[in-house]
Amino acid sequence: MSDFNDFNNEQVAKLPRHLRQFIVEQNYEKYTPIDQAVWRYVMRQNYSYLKHVAYYPYIKGLQRAGLSIEYIPDLQTMNDNLGKIGWGAVTVDGFIPPAAFMEYQAYRVLVIAADIRQINHIEYTPAPDIIHESAGHAPIIADTDYNNYLSYFGSIGAKAMFSSKDFELYEAIRKLSILKEALNIDEAEIAKAEKELKFISENMGEPSEMALLGRLHWWTVEYGLIGTLENPKIYGAGLLSSIGESATCMDPKIKKLWYDINTVNYSYDITQEQPQLFVTPTFQNLIDVLEQFADTMAFRRGGAESVLKAIECKNPSTAVYSSGLQVTGVFTDVGISKDDEVTFIKTTGQSALAFDNKELPGHSKHYHADGFSSPVGKLKGAEKPLEDHDLDELAELEVKIGSDAHLTFESGIEVNGVIKEIIRKNDKTILIAFEQCTVKEANGNVLFQPEWGTYDMAIGEKIISVFNGAADKDAYEELTHVSEQLTHKVVYDESTKRLHSLYQQVRDIRESGEGNESLASIFEELKTKYRHDWLCALQILEILHHTSANPSLESEVRIYLEMKAANEKEFTKLINDGFHVIENPVTQLITMED
Repeated sequence: MSDFNDFNNEQVAKLPRHLRQFIVEQNYEKYTPIDQAVWRYVMRQNYSYLKHVAYYPYIKGLQRAGLSIEYIPDLQTMNDNLGKIGWGAVTVDGFIPPAAFMEYQAYRVLVIAADIRQINHIEYTPAPDIIHESAGHAPIIADTDYNNYLSYFGSIGAKAMFSSKDFELYEAIRKLSILKEALNIDEAEIAKAEKELKFISENMGEPSEMALLGRLHWWTVEYGLIGTLENPKIYGAGLLSSIGESATCMDPKIKKLWYDINTVNYSYDITQEQPQLFVTPTFQNLIDVLEQFADTMAFRRGGAESVLKAIECKNPSTAVYSSGLQVTGVFTDVGISKDDEVTFIKTTGQSALAFDNKELPGHSKHYHADGFSSPVGKLKGAEKPLEDHDLDELAELEVKIGSDAHLTFESGIEVNGVIKEIIRKNDKTILIAFEQCTVKEANGNVLFQPEWGTYDMAIGEKIISVFNGAADKDAYEELTHVSEQLTHKVVYDESTKRLHSLYQQVRDIRESGEGNESLASIFEELKTKYRHDWLCALQILEILHHTSANPSLESEVRIYLEMKAANEKEFTKLINDGFHVIENPVTQLITMED
C-alpha cells in the first residue's frame, strides 16, 4: 500500500495536505487471529440483533461499503466500494482533533481508527476503533439523505470556533481512551487520567461552538435514533458498533426524546451508557436543526462577539471583511464602538491575508510574521464604504498610487502615508498599502509608525464572518495540532503468540471443513493453559455443533462454557449471546434477508 493509504479513491485523492498529516497505514498484517475473532464475534452479534432494530438492511449496507462479517475490512476494498457512492476512507491513530474530523466529513471521507478493541472490551470501548468506525459508520453511508447530512455537518463543523479549553479536553479524552485500550496499564494511571478528564470537563466554562456542535454530532451521527418515540430504529454508529448498548438502548428506562435544537443543551460522557437518546422523524430534520444552530455561529454572524470568540480560541482563526479580504492569525485584540461595531482587529505572530480562500501573493505568514492589525469601518463623512469606491472615486479622495493620503475613520483612527499599492478583487477594494505611514487612534495611541516599514491596511466596513483555522490552509501550512500521545503498540509474549496460533488453527478448520480431529487437543490446551479465554472455545463449539463430528466433545465444550458463564459474571452475557448465534446461524439469516 502506498503513502496515505493508496489514493485510488477520488475523494481521498482530493484531501489537502493539512488533513493528510493524520493518515497512517492500516498495516493489515498487524491484526492477530484474536483480533479477527473479535471482529467476527461482534459482527455476528450485531447482525443477529440489529436486523430487528437497525434503520437500514444491515448486511446490504455492509456489502455496499465493502465489509464482511468474517474479516476485518481491508481499507483499499472499502475505498473501492465507497468510491462508487462518492465517498472514501482513511485510517488514523485514535482520536483526531474535532475540527479535522469534521473537515474529513466535508470531503466525504470516513475517518477509521486503524486499531481494534481488546477482547476484554469487546462490548464497548471508549476509544475509536475499526469496529466502531467501519461497521458503525460505513453501512449507512449508502443512504443518500444521511450521507448528505454527514458531509454538510462536516462543512459546518470545520468552521466552528474552539475555546482554548476544548484543546485541553481533547488531549484528556485521547489520553484516557488510549490508556483504557492498552495492555498491562497500572489502574492508578487510569484513575489519574479519569480524574484529570473529570476536572477539565467540570471546569470548561461556557461551551464553545465546537463543543455544542459536538453534542449535536454525538446525539445524531453517533447515538441517533430515527422513527417514532414508541418504535425508533438505530442509525447512530456508536450504538450500531456496541453489542452491549445497541440492546440496552431500547430499554424503556432509557428516555427517548424528540431531536430538535434543544438537544444542544444535553452534554454527554463517552465512558458511560447514555441516560437518554434522541429520535428524529427524518434525516431532513437533522439538516433543519443543523441550519438553526449554524445561524448562531460566528462564521455566519461576524461582528464583535465573533472576534472575541477568536481571541479566546488562542489558535489560528480567520476574520472576513465585508470586502471579502480574509485575515488569518491568532487574534489578540479588537476595537469595539459604543454601538458594538468592530473598529479594528489585531493578530499576533504569523498571519496571512487571503481572498476567496486563496492566499494573496506576497501576504503569507512569513511576510506578516509579527502579526497584522487594521481598522474596520467607514471613512468619516463618507456616503458609502471604502471598499465600494472604484479607482476614480478613490482618486477623488486623494487615494491613488504615489499620493500622500490622509484617511480618518468614523472610529477616529487616522491613517497618514504615501500610497504604494491598491488591491482590488471582484469590483471591491480590499487592501491599500502605505509607505512612510502613521496610524493613530483618536486618543493619540500610535498603532503604526513609519520606521516599521510598509503598512498594509485591510479594507472593509464590517467583519462579516469569523471561523476556525486558516482561509488557505495549505498555503498557511496549518498543521492542525497532532497529539504527541500515540496509541500503544502491543508486543506479545510467547504465551499470547501461542494463543494466537490456536485461534488461527480453529479458523482454518472452520473455513476449510477439514481437521476436526484436532479440535480436542486444541480445547485441552485452552482448558489447561488459557482458562481466561472463552471466545476460542466458543468457536470450537460452533464447528462441532454444525458438523456433528464429535457429539461427546461438543457436550464437554458446552458444559465448560456454561460453567464459565455461570461462575464468571463478566462472561455471562458474552457466552450466552454466543450460544444464541450458534443456534441461529448468521449465514442462514443473511440468505433469508437476501
